[in-house]
Amino acid sequence: MRTRKITLSEQEIPDKWYNILADMPNKPLPPLHPGTGEPVGPEDLAPLFPMELIKQEVSTDRWIDIPDEVRNIYSLWRPTPLYRAYGLEKALDTPAKIYYKYEGVSPSGSHKPNTAVPQAYYNAKEGVKKITTETGAGQWGSALSFACKHFGMECDVYMVKVSYDGKPYRKVMMNTWGANVYASPSNRTEAGRKILAEHPDSPGSLGIAISEAIEMAAGDPDTKYALGSVLNHVKLHQTIIGQEAILQMEKAGDMPDIVIAPFGGGSNFAGLSFPFLRLNLTEGRNIRCIASEPASCPKLTRGVFRYDFGDTIGMTPLLPMYTLGHNFVPEPIHAGGLRYHGAGVIVSQLLKDGLIEARSHKNNEVFEAGVIFARSEGIIPAPEATHGIATAIAEAKKCKEEGVSKTILFNLCGHGNFDMKAYEDYFAGKIVDHELTDAEIQASIAELTTPEIP
Repeated sequence: MRTRKITLSEQEIPDKWYNILADMPNKPLPPLHPGTGEPVGPEDLAPLFPMELIKQEVSTDRWIDIPDEVRNIYSLWRPTPLYRAYGLEKALDTPAKIYYKYEGVSPSGSHKPNTAVPQAYYNAKEGVKKITTETGAGQWGSALSFACKHFGMECDVYMVKVSYDGKPYRKVMMNTWGANVYASPSNRTEAGRKILAEHPDSPGSLGIAISEAIEMAAGDPDTKYALGSVLNHVKLHQTIIGQEAILQMEKAGDMPDIVIAPFGGGSNFAGLSFPFLRLNLTEGRNIRCIASEPASCPKLTRGVFRYDFGDTIGMTPLLPMYTLGHNFVPEPIHAGGLRYHGAGVIVSQLLKDGLIEARSHKNNEVFEAGVIFARSEGIIPAPEATHGIATAIAEAKKCKEEGVSKTILFNLCGHGNFDMKAYEDYFAGKIVDHELTDAEIQASIAELTTPEIP
């Protein structure tokens, strides 16, 4: 019998996170203070984050210990399984070998608890009473709600309005774990009121929701802010995915030629790819790592590399990143977790240096890929996850055309059990292929007043 599922024991859960900053040939430029333009120091981040996370944000140590209490909670769902996608291979009639790491077995159904749990843990250790955050499609908000409940903290979630309206059961999930959920932009914050005054029908964006959550955290000494992607410490926590995947691929007697993951702000992609990039950087391997993003929000494939704000109002530090401009509001696609204007600093530097690749896909293409996967492998993927599947299918088809066999690994970052409306719209022919024109991108970038990078 062919082995489809490659598992690890609970004892094989990694006890350290991998920090790729230690091995990067070119370190990223520093974030800048939004007021002074000077490099940001720990004291500038202290109002928003606990000190242990700030230390992780700036650390260049290769390995960071995972606290035992965090590992114990991880063991509720980790190690996550890795599968050989024999059904998908057959459906595509490809010589490629396709594997996927399945993060949908977590309590909230995605990869997001991998960082939500440690973020909640470090906040609780410093006596924080409440955490505020943003969420797109709801995966991050539900993960943080779950984590905060474990450590006895309140959780306020600003959920992008188009997802708040379109994914009601994600809101119910957060409420079940005790979180308060608000549609963003809201009237609860100055940032939200400003947006609503200018755009009363705004569908919202992650940038807007971030502004609201940060505003609420900055105004309360007992409250901190947590981010679900983009920042270094968030990507650090997600590397548990790729570390497990390496052990599982070794057990399968294989190693990927190509590693693929969806891309919103970077945590999903970093989680799977960074441990494999370590093999490239330290052992001379040549594993291609591809970030897969929507054509309607193509910061990696069509954005510019420059300093920009991580939020819409301009409250975050200025980050050196690929961006479409912090005022950019993506089309209201179902993959809400990928509707973010900028890319994380580390991923941006890796792309600039040619160490990773990026590819974009249109809406109908990714849903077609998701349906092919569901019908051949049985799991209905989240709309975000379908982007990685679309790239994997494209690479598998290329193998068939060229008559070569390569090993492809992608991150199936979450299930789509709360996304049936998205699939209903696809089958009804209501999915629209939003693809930005060059003029639209240039108009958004032209609004930037932030420093250019030589």
